Amino acid sequence: MLVKIAKDRIRKGMFVESVACPSREFARRRFLLKTDAELAAILATSAVEVSINVRLGLDPDGRKPQAGKSDRLRDPVRIAAVRHEVSQSAQALRASLGDLAAGGSLDMTSLSQAAEDNAGIWSDNTVIALEVTRLKSKDETTYVHSLAVSGMMTLLARSLDMDEQTTGILGVAGMLHDIGKLLIPNEILTKPGKLTDQERLVIRNHPEAGYRLLKTYPELPPVVLDICRLHHEALDGSGYPLGLKKKDLSMPVRLSTVCDVFEALTSVRPYKRPWTSTQALDWMFARPQHFDRKMVIRLGSVLADTPLH
Repeated sequence: MLVKIAKDRIRKGMFVESVACPSREFARRRFLLKTDAELAAILATSAVEVSINVRLGLDPDGRKPQAGKSDRLRDPVRIAAVRHEVSQSAQALRASLGDLAAGGSLDMTSLSQAAEDNAGIWSDNTVIALEVTRLKSKDETTYVHSLAVSGMMTLLARSLDMDEQTTGILGVAGMLHDIGKLLIPNEILTKPGKLTDQERLVIRNHPEAGYRLLKTYPELPPVVLDICRLHHEALDGSGYPLGLKKKDLSMPVRLSTVCDVFEALTSVRPYKRPWTSTQALDWMFARPQHFDRKMVIRLGSVLADTPLH
């Protein structure tokens, strides 16, 4: 669980997730605070708060983590709590995206906060969140999928040592990447049987439709628009909608593609059974013409504590 504390309360033995200051002042993130030099470096920054993970280190009162990983995974109270948090987040995202799809105003502050809260769920309960989000009802597929992609994108961004601002923007991008699907009739989007050629074209148009919609909101960073439009592109140019190749696909876009495909492969959908995490990662790794292998490997590392069988 992530906890924000005043900078002057940090001590050795805490697991630092991030320091609320510009990266030029202190670039390190996600590490166990062990030395006086590290402590002094944090205290010397302009930060007021520091985010710590009490699951991986001391809590604000100096207490060690209580439960082991296996205990947490079997804890029905914790599982129920994560399921409730995901459900509440999905309902909120449904309302927010629905408003955008209808041409409503964009509340970037609320979206950013929602992405940060969702990232906290995934950072603290990666195994449980992965399992909970694999099961989706037809009417919540788009929203829970977007939460899962957003959560994995933030985890992956942090593992790649991206700065806090960029990580936060990628979290927002994950929540918005499939907004074009809200413009597709439900009878096509949730159809259990085989799609017709025309229906398939409608589905494949969702990145472009979402991009056109988000482009009407100038306050959105360009990378959010790129991820919405390009997350179905492939490194060899065989993707859609533009058929771009690797040289034209930024690292954030390649990151989003890996998270999006992994989540889709491992989830229950009306038209397929879910793959295991191992099957999905192996399948993507075996296709370097489509996916950035560095991202696939790193995602596997991020999810290393999850049940991969």
